[in-house]
Amino acid sequence: MTRTFTGTDRFRSRDLSAPWRHVDVALLVVVGLIVVMGTAMVYSATRNMDGGTGYMLRQGMFIILGLGLMAGLALVDYRRIADWWQLIYGLSLVAMAGVFTPLGSVVNGTKGWYRFGPFSLQPAEFAKLGVIIAVAAYLGHQEKVDLRRLAVALGLFAVPTAMTLLQPDLGSALVFIVIALGMLVVGGVQMRHLLVLVVLGLVAVFGILNSGTLDQYQKDRLTSFVTPNGQSYNVEQAQQAIGSGGLTGYGYTKGPQTRGGYVPEQETDFIFTVAGEELGFVGAGSLVILLGLLVWRIWRVAQLAADPLGTLICVGIMSMFLFHIFENIGMTLGIMPVTGIPLPFVSYGGSSLMTSFAAVGLVQSVHMHRYA
Repeated sequence: MTRTFTGTDRFRSRDLSAPWRHVDVALLVVVGLIVVMGTAMVYSATRNMDGGTGYMLRQGMFIILGLGLMAGLALVDYRRIADWWQLIYGLSLVAMAGVFTPLGSVVNGTKGWYRFGPFSLQPAEFAKLGVIIAVAAYLGHQEKVDLRRLAVALGLFAVPTAMTLLQPDLGSALVFIVIALGMLVVGGVQMRHLLVLVVLGLVAVFGILNSGTLDQYQKDRLTSFVTPNGQSYNVEQAQQAIGSGGLTGYGYTKGPQTRGGYVPEQETDFIFTVAGEELGFVGAGSLVILLGLLVWRIWRVAQLAADPLGTLICVGIMSMFLFHIFENIGMTLGIMPVTGIPLPFVSYGGSSLMTSFAAVGLVQSVHMHRYA
Protein backbone atom coordinates (compact mmCIF):
# COMPACT_ATOMS: atom_id res chain seq x y z
CA MET A 1 0.00 0.00 0.00
CA THR A 2 1.35 3.39 -0.97
CA ARG A 3 1.77 5.77 1.95
CA THR A 4 1.00 9.44 1.42
CA PHE A 5 3.94 11.69 2.33
CA THR A 6 2.38 14.62 4.18
CA GLY A 7 3.77 18.00 5.11
CA THR A 8 4.15 16.80 8.69
CA ASP A 9 6.21 13.84 7.47
CA ARG A 10 8.50 16.18 5.55
CA PHE A 11 8.84 18.35 8.66
CA ARG A 12 9.74 15.37 10.83
CA SER A 13 12.15 14.06 8.22
CA ARG A 14 13.92 17.38 8.22
CA ASP A 15 13.97 17.34 12.04
CA LEU A 16 15.60 13.91 12.16
CA SER A 17 18.51 15.00 10.00
CA ALA A 18 19.08 18.44 11.52
CA PRO A 19 18.69 18.54 15.33
CA TRP A 20 20.66 21.79 15.41
CA ARG A 21 17.56 23.48 13.97
CA HIS A 22 15.86 22.93 17.33
CA VAL A 23 18.27 24.65 19.68
CA ASP A 24 16.40 26.44 22.46
CA VAL A 25 17.73 29.89 21.59
CA ALA A 26 15.89 31.54 24.48
CA LEU A 27 17.63 29.22 26.95
CA LEU A 28 21.02 30.09 25.45
CA VAL A 29 20.28 33.81 25.65
CA VAL A 30 19.23 33.55 29.29
CA VAL A 31 22.35 31.57 30.18
CA GLY A 32 24.51 34.09 28.30
CA LEU A 33 23.02 37.03 30.19
CA ILE A 34 23.47 35.31 33.54
CA VAL A 35 27.09 34.47 32.73
CA VAL A 36 27.79 38.09 31.76
CA MET A 37 26.29 39.36 35.01
CA GLY A 38 28.09 36.69 37.00
CA THR A 39 31.46 37.50 35.44
CA ALA A 40 30.94 41.17 36.20
CA MET A 41 30.08 40.35 39.82
CA VAL A 42 33.16 38.13 40.22
CA TYR A 43 35.36 40.89 38.82
CA SER A 44 33.95 43.44 41.24
CA ALA A 45 34.34 41.06 44.20
CA THR A 46 37.95 40.12 43.39
CA ARG A 47 39.44 43.28 41.83
CA ASN A 48 40.89 44.45 45.16
CA MET A 49 41.96 41.02 46.34
CA ASP A 50 45.47 39.63 46.13
CA GLY A 51 45.72 37.78 42.84
CA GLY A 52 42.51 39.35 41.57
CA THR A 53 43.65 39.06 37.95
CA GLY A 54 44.16 35.35 38.44
CA TYR A 55 40.54 34.92 39.50
CA MET A 56 39.31 36.45 36.28
CA LEU A 57 41.73 34.49 34.10
CA ARG A 58 40.63 31.22 35.69
CA GLN A 59 36.95 32.17 35.48
CA GLY A 60 37.37 33.01 31.80
CA MET A 61 39.03 29.67 31.19
CA PHE A 62 36.22 27.86 33.03
CA ILE A 63 33.64 29.66 30.88
CA ILE A 64 35.40 28.64 27.66
CA LEU A 65 35.69 25.02 28.80
CA GLY A 66 32.08 25.08 29.95
CA LEU A 67 30.84 26.39 26.63
CA GLY A 68 32.68 23.62 24.82
CA LEU A 69 31.26 21.02 27.20
CA MET A 70 27.74 22.39 26.75
CA ALA A 71 28.01 22.35 22.95
CA GLY A 72 29.44 18.83 22.90
CA LEU A 73 26.71 17.38 25.13
CA ALA A 74 23.98 19.19 23.20
CA LEU A 75 25.07 17.62 19.92
CA VAL A 76 25.04 14.07 21.33
CA ASP A 77 21.65 12.38 21.60
CA TYR A 78 20.85 12.21 25.32
CA ARG A 79 19.64 8.62 24.85
CA ARG A 80 23.14 7.61 23.77
CA ILE A 81 24.53 9.28 26.87
CA ALA A 82 22.01 7.49 29.08
CA ASP A 83 23.09 4.14 27.60
CA TRP A 84 26.35 4.60 29.50
CA TRP A 85 24.72 5.46 32.82
CA GLN A 86 26.39 2.63 34.77
CA LEU A 87 29.84 3.83 33.71
CA ILE A 88 28.99 7.50 34.35
CA TYR A 89 27.58 6.70 37.78
CA GLY A 90 30.52 4.47 38.67
CA LEU A 91 33.11 7.06 37.66
CA SER A 92 31.24 9.68 39.71
CA LEU A 93 31.50 7.50 42.82
CA VAL A 94 35.17 6.73 42.19
CA ALA A 95 35.93 10.45 41.87
CA MET A 96 34.05 11.18 45.09
CA ALA A 97 35.79 8.34 46.94
CA GLY A 98 39.17 9.65 45.85
CA VAL A 99 38.87 12.74 48.05
CA PHE A 100 39.16 10.51 51.13
CA THR A 101 42.62 9.40 49.99
CA PRO A 102 45.81 11.49 50.30
CA LEU A 103 44.88 12.98 46.91
CA GLY A 104 41.96 14.85 48.51
CA SER A 105 42.26 18.34 50.00
CA VAL A 106 40.39 20.14 52.77
CA VAL A 107 38.67 23.43 51.88
CA ASN A 108 36.69 25.28 54.55
CA GLY A 109 36.59 22.20 56.75
CA THR A 110 35.33 19.90 54.01
CA LYS A 111 37.51 17.21 52.48
CA GLY A 112 35.76 17.18 49.15
CA TRP A 113 38.28 18.64 46.74
CA TYR A 114 41.26 17.85 44.54
CA ARG A 115 44.02 20.44 44.28
CA PHE A 116 45.99 20.99 41.07
CA GLY A 117 48.22 23.99 41.74
CA PRO A 118 45.97 27.08 41.61
CA PHE A 119 42.99 24.97 40.47
CA SER A 120 40.53 23.01 42.58
CA LEU A 121 38.03 20.36 41.55
CA GLN A 122 34.96 19.33 43.55
CA PRO A 123 33.75 15.94 42.27
CA ALA A 124 30.44 16.20 44.13
CA GLU A 125 29.34 18.88 41.64
CA PHE A 126 29.83 16.59 38.64
CA ALA A 127 28.36 13.65 40.57
CA LYS A 128 25.03 15.49 40.70
CA LEU A 129 24.73 15.13 36.93
CA GLY A 130 25.97 11.55 37.08
CA VAL A 131 23.20 10.62 39.50
CA ILE A 132 20.57 12.47 37.46
CA ILE A 133 21.55 10.54 34.33
CA ALA A 134 21.64 7.22 36.21
CA VAL A 135 18.24 7.58 37.89
CA ALA A 136 16.63 8.97 34.73
CA ALA A 137 17.96 6.03 32.72
CA TYR A 138 16.73 3.55 35.34
CA LEU A 139 13.25 5.02 35.87
CA GLY A 140 12.75 6.31 32.33
CA HIS A 141 12.12 2.82 30.95
CA GLN A 142 9.77 1.70 33.74
CA GLU A 143 6.01 1.82 33.33
CA LYS A 144 5.44 1.71 37.08
CA VAL A 145 7.67 2.56 40.02
CA ASP A 146 6.98 -0.19 42.53
CA LEU A 147 8.73 -0.59 45.87
CA ARG A 148 11.61 -2.59 44.39
CA ARG A 149 12.35 0.01 41.72
CA LEU A 150 11.91 2.78 44.28
CA ALA A 151 14.45 1.08 46.53
CA VAL A 152 16.98 0.84 43.69
CA ALA A 153 16.48 4.50 42.76
CA LEU A 154 16.90 5.54 46.39
CA GLY A 155 20.05 3.44 46.57
CA LEU A 156 21.48 5.32 43.59
CA PHE A 157 20.92 8.57 45.46
CA ALA A 158 21.93 7.28 48.89
CA VAL A 159 25.53 6.37 48.06
CA PRO A 160 26.73 9.82 46.87
CA THR A 161 24.61 11.51 49.56
CA ALA A 162 26.33 9.47 52.26
CA MET A 163 29.74 10.21 50.76
CA THR A 164 29.11 13.97 50.87
CA LEU A 165 28.01 13.72 54.49
CA LEU A 166 31.28 11.99 55.36
CA GLN A 167 33.31 14.90 53.93
CA PRO A 168 31.24 16.53 55.65
CA ASP A 169 29.24 18.62 53.16
CA LEU A 170 25.61 18.88 54.20
CA GLY A 171 24.88 21.44 51.46
CA SER A 172 25.67 19.03 48.61
CA ALA A 173 23.84 16.25 50.46
CA LEU A 174 20.72 18.43 50.56
CA VAL A 175 21.05 19.03 46.80
CA PHE A 176 21.04 15.26 46.18
CA ILE A 177 17.94 14.93 48.37
CA VAL A 178 16.06 17.68 46.52
CA ILE A 179 17.01 16.19 43.14
CA ALA A 180 15.73 12.82 44.34
CA LEU A 181 12.43 14.33 45.48
CA GLY A 182 11.86 16.12 42.18
CA MET A 183 12.69 13.11 40.01
CA LEU A 184 10.68 10.67 42.11
CA VAL A 185 7.59 12.90 42.03
CA VAL A 186 7.70 13.13 38.24
CA GLY A 187 8.83 9.51 37.92
CA GLY A 188 5.52 8.24 39.22
CA VAL A 189 6.26 7.29 42.82
CA GLN A 190 3.11 6.99 44.90
CA MET A 191 2.35 9.93 47.18
CA ARG A 192 2.25 7.88 50.38
CA HIS A 193 5.74 6.61 49.67
CA LEU A 194 6.95 10.17 49.06
CA LEU A 195 5.48 11.38 52.34
CA VAL A 196 7.27 8.62 54.21
CA LEU A 197 10.54 9.56 52.47
CA VAL A 198 10.10 13.25 53.36
CA VAL A 199 9.57 12.38 57.03
CA LEU A 200 12.59 10.08 57.02
CA GLY A 201 14.66 12.80 55.36
CA LEU A 202 13.72 15.36 58.01
CA VAL A 203 14.54 12.90 60.76
CA ALA A 204 17.90 12.18 59.10
CA VAL A 205 18.81 15.89 58.87
CA PHE A 206 17.83 16.42 62.51
CA GLY A 207 19.91 13.40 63.49
CA ILE A 208 22.95 14.68 61.58
CA LEU A 209 22.74 18.07 63.27
CA ASN A 210 22.73 16.35 66.65
CA SER A 211 25.50 13.88 65.86
CA GLY A 212 29.26 14.13 65.65
CA THR A 213 29.28 14.15 61.84
CA LEU A 214 29.60 17.94 61.61
CA ASP A 215 31.99 20.17 63.50
CA GLN A 216 30.44 22.67 65.86
CA TYR A 217 31.19 25.65 63.62
CA GLN A 218 29.43 23.88 60.74
CA LYS A 219 26.37 23.28 62.91
CA ASP A 220 26.43 26.96 63.94
CA ARG A 221 26.49 28.02 60.28
CA LEU A 222 23.48 25.84 59.51
CA THR A 223 21.44 27.12 62.46
CA SER A 224 22.52 30.77 62.42
CA PHE A 225 19.42 31.83 60.45
CA VAL A 226 17.24 30.57 63.33
CA THR A 227 19.42 31.32 66.35
CA PRO A 228 22.08 34.05 66.07
CA ASN A 229 25.51 32.74 67.05
CA GLY A 230 29.20 33.24 66.36
CA GLN A 231 28.71 32.20 62.74
CA SER A 232 26.14 34.95 62.04
CA TYR A 233 28.80 37.48 60.99
CA ASN A 234 28.73 36.42 57.33
CA VAL A 235 24.97 36.77 57.11
CA GLU A 236 24.94 40.10 58.96
CA GLN A 237 27.50 41.57 56.59
CA ALA A 238 25.62 40.18 53.58
CA GLN A 239 22.33 41.67 54.78
CA GLN A 240 23.98 45.02 55.41
CA ALA A 241 25.50 45.05 51.91
CA ILE A 242 22.23 44.14 50.20
CA GLY A 243 20.12 46.47 52.33
CA SER A 244 22.39 49.46 51.74
CA GLY A 245 22.06 49.11 47.97
CA GLY A 246 18.57 50.56 47.95
CA LEU A 247 16.75 50.79 44.64
CA THR A 248 19.62 51.30 42.19
CA GLY A 249 22.74 50.59 44.27
CA TYR A 250 26.02 52.43 44.70
CA GLY A 251 27.10 51.77 41.13
CA TYR A 252 29.19 49.00 39.62
CA THR A 253 32.50 48.43 41.50
CA LYS A 254 31.57 51.21 43.95
CA GLY A 255 29.98 49.21 46.77
CA PRO A 256 31.73 50.04 50.08
CA GLN A 257 31.23 46.54 51.54
CA THR A 258 32.49 44.90 48.37
CA ARG A 259 35.45 47.25 47.93
CA GLY A 260 36.42 46.81 51.56
CA GLY A 261 36.14 43.04 51.46
CA TYR A 262 33.87 42.95 54.50
CA VAL A 263 31.67 40.10 53.24
CA PRO A 264 33.52 36.76 53.56
CA GLU A 265 33.52 34.41 50.55
CA GLN A 266 31.89 37.15 48.49
CA GLU A 267 33.17 35.84 45.14
CA THR A 268 31.64 32.40 45.76
CA ASP A 269 28.94 31.72 48.36
CA PHE A 270 27.89 35.34 48.90
CA ILE A 271 28.21 36.64 45.33
CA PHE A 272 24.59 37.84 45.34
CA THR A 273 25.54 40.57 47.80
CA VAL A 274 27.59 42.27 45.07
CA ALA A 275 24.50 42.61 42.90
CA GLY A 276 22.41 43.84 45.81
CA GLU A 277 24.91 46.44 46.97
CA GLU A 278 26.19 47.77 43.65
CA LEU A 279 23.15 47.34 41.39
CA GLY A 280 20.43 47.68 44.00
CA PHE A 281 16.99 46.16 43.93
CA VAL A 282 16.76 46.72 40.17
CA GLY A 283 19.96 44.85 39.36
CA ALA A 284 19.54 42.08 41.92
CA GLY A 285 15.90 41.68 40.89
CA SER A 286 16.93 41.41 37.24
CA LEU A 287 19.36 38.64 38.14
CA VAL A 288 16.64 36.78 40.03
CA ILE A 289 14.31 37.12 37.03
CA LEU A 290 16.97 35.70 34.71
CA LEU A 291 17.54 32.76 37.05
CA GLY A 292 13.79 32.22 37.18
CA LEU A 293 13.65 32.21 33.38
CA LEU A 294 16.43 29.60 33.37
CA VAL A 295 14.35 27.29 35.55
CA TRP A 296 11.22 27.93 33.48
CA ARG A 297 12.91 27.14 30.17
CA ILE A 298 14.22 23.86 31.57
CA TRP A 299 10.71 22.98 32.78
CA ARG A 300 9.37 23.78 29.30
CA VAL A 301 11.89 21.41 27.71
CA ALA A 302 10.87 18.74 30.23
CA GLN A 303 7.28 19.07 29.00
CA LEU A 304 8.34 18.92 25.34
CA ALA A 305 10.64 15.90 25.78
CA ALA A 306 10.04 12.95 23.50
CA ASP A 307 10.13 10.36 26.28
CA PRO A 308 10.17 9.92 30.07
CA LEU A 309 13.97 9.71 30.00
CA GLY A 310 14.28 13.24 28.64
CA THR A 311 11.65 14.54 31.03
CA LEU A 312 13.41 13.04 34.05
CA ILE A 313 16.80 14.42 33.01
CA CYS A 314 15.34 17.92 32.73
CA VAL A 315 13.41 17.64 36.00
CA GLY A 316 16.53 16.50 37.84
CA ILE A 317 18.53 19.42 36.45
CA MET A 318 15.71 21.86 37.16
CA SER A 319 15.51 20.63 40.77
CA MET A 320 19.27 21.05 41.15
CA PHE A 321 19.25 24.61 39.81
CA LEU A 322 16.13 25.59 41.74
CA PHE A 323 17.57 24.51 45.08
CA HIS A 324 20.95 26.11 44.37
CA ILE A 325 19.25 29.41 43.52
CA PHE A 326 16.81 29.43 46.44
CA GLU A 327 19.39 28.30 49.00
CA ASN A 328 22.19 30.61 47.84
CA ILE A 329 20.09 33.76 47.68
CA GLY A 330 18.14 32.74 50.79
CA MET A 331 21.26 32.40 52.93
CA THR A 332 22.49 35.88 51.93
CA LEU A 333 19.12 37.26 53.03
CA GLY A 334 19.21 35.31 56.31
CA ILE A 335 16.19 33.12 55.59
CA MET A 336 18.12 29.90 54.82
CA PRO A 337 21.05 28.16 56.54
CA VAL A 338 24.59 28.90 55.37
CA THR A 339 25.65 25.81 53.44
CA GLY A 340 28.24 27.02 50.94
CA ILE A 341 26.16 26.26 47.85
CA PRO A 342 27.19 28.36 44.80
CA LEU A 343 24.84 30.41 42.63
CA PRO A 344 24.70 28.77 39.16
CA PHE A 345 26.63 30.63 36.43
CA VAL A 346 27.32 33.49 38.86
CA SER A 347 29.62 32.29 41.65
CA TYR A 348 33.34 31.92 41.04
CA GLY A 349 34.51 28.33 40.68
CA GLY A 350 35.28 25.88 37.90
CA SER A 351 33.45 22.82 39.22
CA SER A 352 30.13 24.59 39.67
CA LEU A 353 30.43 26.58 36.44
CA MET A 354 31.31 23.62 34.23
CA THR A 355 28.63 21.46 35.85
CA SER A 356 26.06 24.16 35.14
CA PHE A 357 27.13 24.40 31.49
CA ALA A 358 27.07 20.60 31.16
CA ALA A 359 23.57 20.52 32.68
CA VAL A 360 22.29 23.04 30.13
CA GLY A 361 23.98 21.01 27.39
CA LEU A 362 21.96 17.95 28.45
CA VAL A 363 18.76 20.00 28.45
CA GLN A 364 19.58 21.27 24.97
CA SER A 365 20.16 17.68 23.84
CA VAL A 366 16.67 16.74 25.04
CA HIS A 367 15.21 19.73 23.19
CA MET A 368 17.21 19.24 19.98
CA HIS A 369 16.61 15.48 19.69
CA ARG A 370 12.94 15.43 20.65
CA TYR A 371 11.88 14.45 17.10
CA ALA A 372 14.44 11.66 16.73
